[in-house]
Amino acid sequence: MKVRYFVDTDTLFIQLSDRAASETKDLNENVLLDIDDDGKVVSLTVEHAMQHTGRLDFSYEPSMA
Repeated sequence: MKVRYFVDTDTLFIQLSDRAASETKDLNENVLLDIDDDGKVVSLTVEHAMQHTGRLDFSYEPSMA
């Protein structure tokens, strides 16, 4: 998984897989999902990320299940 934040466009990009996206779906005017041929989510793009959250703190906690 890769997470990138682009300050100049206030865009958050979360890449969940290296698979190629075959379709992009708009969840709303600011959130896009990239889907592969099997219907699995490949990446997620959030436009105006800081505007919606007011801050961009990031934490990661792996599940040990």
